[in-house]
Amino acid sequence: MANPITRTRGTGSPARRTMTAAARAAAKRARRPKPDETALQAEGRPSGRTVLIEPPGGWDDPPEPKPKPEPEPGADEQEDAPARPPRLPRLLTAAVCLALAAALAVAAVLAWQYRQGQQTARARAEALAATRKAAPVVLSYDYRHLDRDFARARALLTGAFRDQYDKTTKTVVGPTARKYHGVVRAAVAAPTDGGAPAVSVVSAAPDKVVVLLFVDQVTQSTQVSGSRLDLNRVRMTLTRTSGGWRVSAVDAL
Repeated sequence: MANPITRTRGTGSPARRTMTAAARAAAKRARRPKPDETALQAEGRPSGRTVLIEPPGGWDDPPEPKPKPEPEPGADEQEDAPARPPRLPRLLTAAVCLALAAALAVAAVLAWQYRQGQQTARARAEALAATRKAAPVVLSYDYRHLDRDFARARALLTGAFRDQYDKTTKTVVGPTARKYHGVVRAAVAAPTDGGAPAVSVVSAAPDKVVVLLFVDQVTQSTQVSGSRLDLNRVRMTLTRTSGGWRVSAVDAL
């Protein structure tokens, strides 16, 4: 019986051992699952070996973007708004406007004063003429025709004074004149040389004038022998009405 041949590791030639190791490595690679080339192409990666290229200094992370500052409220409006004019011209414009307004106000006041002055001057002249006409009528009467005299006088009066005149003539003057046959004739005093009557304006406004006048009154009655002359100072107030100037008050001074 032949002796078995015992093989031990490390036996054989070096070339055979090298080939055996290479065969084992190839078998291992054959047993590894190969990547699906279709899947790689679908992902957009080329098949085969992937080569990573590292730059000499390595890859630096890109800098993070800085947040954009939010515009302040009204910034767009300020940018769109036209440029403001310098402050000095605006001040000059305001000063000119104020000066113009003041000039217009002064002109309006002066115009009003001028108009008031003209109206007052016209009122003075008209009231003086009305006084010379009204005084002899209002301050005179004759017992023989009292109703006619009182009616003529009442037509020249106005306001509360007319009511007072009616009451006084009916209750006092009329009965007394009838009883004693009284006759009173009044006239505005005038210089003996024929000058202007003694009438002057105390105060005047466009609608009201106060006049001071001297009145001569000659009185006759059964209580007086002959006639009596009274020199009176009378203050008469005249008011403008729709019918002209009328007497609104008479005061004996």
